Amino acid sequence: MMKILLLEDDQILCASLKEFLELEGYVVDVAHRGTEVFDLTFTQKYDLYILDINVPDVDGFDVLRELKDAGDTTPAIYITALTDINSISKGFAIGADDYIKKPFNPEELVIRIKSKYQKEDECIYYRDLCYNPYMKTVEKNTQLIALGEVQQNLLHALMMNQNKIVESFTLMECLENPSANALRVNIAKLKNKLDIEIKNIRGQGYMIEKV
Repeated sequence: MMKILLLEDDQILCASLKEFLELEGYVVDVAHRGTEVFDLTFTQKYDLYILDINVPDVDGFDVLRELKDAGDTTPAIYITALTDINSISKGFAIGADDYIKKPFNPEELVIRIKSKYQKEDECIYYRDLCYNPYMKTVEKNTQLIALGEVQQNLLHALMMNQNKIVESFTLMECLENPSANALRVNIAKLKNKLDIEIKNIRGQGYMIEKV
């Protein structure tokens, strides 16, 4: 599973991006100051860095420069409000692979991650199911199973968060006409179609437990 280090000093934006990325199945560690990046990368290996530039202590430019000087080859995306060509050129010269200007839609970030950095064969398994989060396809005993858009989105959210409760209000965003009853009905259909166990955590949401 892809592991991301996110550097962003705006704590509300940081929490929002972390939640969005985790719903897509990524493992996300966060840093709010440049120096925290060095502490985290000293003990852990990441598949991708997402770096703001204007952060306390050490800015995003110097963070990436020091990592590259130390031989770190991890790809990096800058997310920043800086839009002048000099800043963009500087970021790429240091070694950034991509550059997204704030404000941006989190879905754009995910699209870029999937298109550039995520392996297409990175599948998630549950019993006899094989789920490909990149292609959003599901196979049962090697047979491709067709799902409608709603059930596909529900399965995606649950499979990407195995052993975690996915809150009901989050899952209801997958529905055309959101309601608690509609969610129960669609979860039941998904369970029956795939013959899987989806636990209802009363008052919270649903989850698939790893086996």
